[in-house]
Amino acid sequence: MNLVLLRHTRPAEATGRCYGALDMPLAPDFEADANAALGAVAPPERILSSPLHRCRALADLAVERFGVPVSVDPRLAEMDFGRWEGRMWVDIPREEIDLWAADILTARPHGGETVADLVSRVRAALRDCGGGRALVVTHAGVIRAAAHLSGERDPWSLSVPYGTTWRWPSFARADL
Repeated sequence: MNLVLLRHTRPAEATGRCYGALDMPLAPDFEADANAALGAVAPPERILSSPLHRCRALADLAVERFGVPVSVDPRLAEMDFGRWEGRMWVDIPREEIDLWAADILTARPHGGETVADLVSRVRAALRDCGGGRALVVTHAGVIRAAAHLSGERDPWSLSVPYGTTWRWPSFARADL
């Protein structure tokens, strides 16, 4: 299996905001950012995408560029942050964030999905990817979950900038 995981480009109004399952609109510079991100990707045999618009739009451009079909997999969606969705991080009660940080895998102070739930569905999605070269258009949380599964030392602190690629299973950062 040769997978390249590509984080979506920057959404509009995302700075300082908690968003996961929230389907954020694209930033005005989407097309330029998307072309730059796809310029770092070798032609894949297939494309897989999160169903969220910020990934689907990038995956659709990849389809045009590479001429291969896209399959949408809901297991590649970002974590659902429950009642934190759409809120500014600074407006979320500090004690809730501290509870989550103290037990990052199983705490659910936001009422949404746990990180363990995210890891479980990402494991299943990666297992079902099959062989060959695939481009996986997804989110920072999914990429961190893949890093966790590959044995990365501190995956939850991993910096995953918009529009960057990561290789699976070695998880070495791709040359941009």
